Amino acid sequence: MSANESTQERLGQGVMSTGEGMRIFPDVEACIDCGGCVVACKRTWDVPVDDQRIDITTMLEGVEGESGFNGQQVSAIEEGMSPGETSLPMQCYHCENAPCVSVCPTNALQKKDNGFVEVVDDLCIGCQYCLSACPFGAPQFPESNEGLTAVVGSGGTMDKCTGCEERQDVGKGPACAEECATDAILVGSSGEIADELEKRDSGAFFNDTAMEIIFGDDTGMFDR
Repeated sequence: MSANESTQERLGQGVMSTGEGMRIFPDVEACIDCGGCVVACKRTWDVPVDDQRIDITTMLEGVEGESGFNGQQVSAIEEGMSPGETSLPMQCYHCENAPCVSVCPTNALQKKDNGFVEVVDDLCIGCQYCLSACPFGAPQFPESNEGLTAVVGSGGTMDKCTGCEERQDVGKGPACAEECATDAILVGSSGEIADELEKRDSGAFFNDTAMEIIFGDDTGMFDR
């Protein structure tokens, strides 16, 4: 396989670049709620059955979109119409202006120089402030209640999507993105993701506030 063919294959998988500066973002027009991303995440990281680091949120289940908007949820919303049933992969987007990092009282959540938002398990006290701050439902709190959480917290040590940083360090995409049958999870730089959405004639489903949280100063790249 030539280098060009290899690149094209990765583009087809929705994984455009990995490592430092990468972003994860959903193409809501492409998600079919198959759950492949959830399974891939659990299988890769041995996530317990009752926990999950990625969730498929389905809105307006069973509702048809306005005429002419089936499968074009973003366009429907932009025109003030009902988008109909809409599925959205929700996970940690490793936000540029991560609210979870801002509210964490113990510095257990950190925005790293390479762009990943990580959890330092030893510092987490299970206070769940991050759960309240995150608009995407990323923080998860397993049932265990050990160590400091038994004294000052109630939810156990926080767990969330890691962005598959270890895989990205060796040039692989996040397991969820590589497993996605419809390339609904995009991985790349802000510019690459904006270009891909434009090429697909898809839009960013989130409102301006959420986009500012996720992409910070790069939000303008999506205004096309």
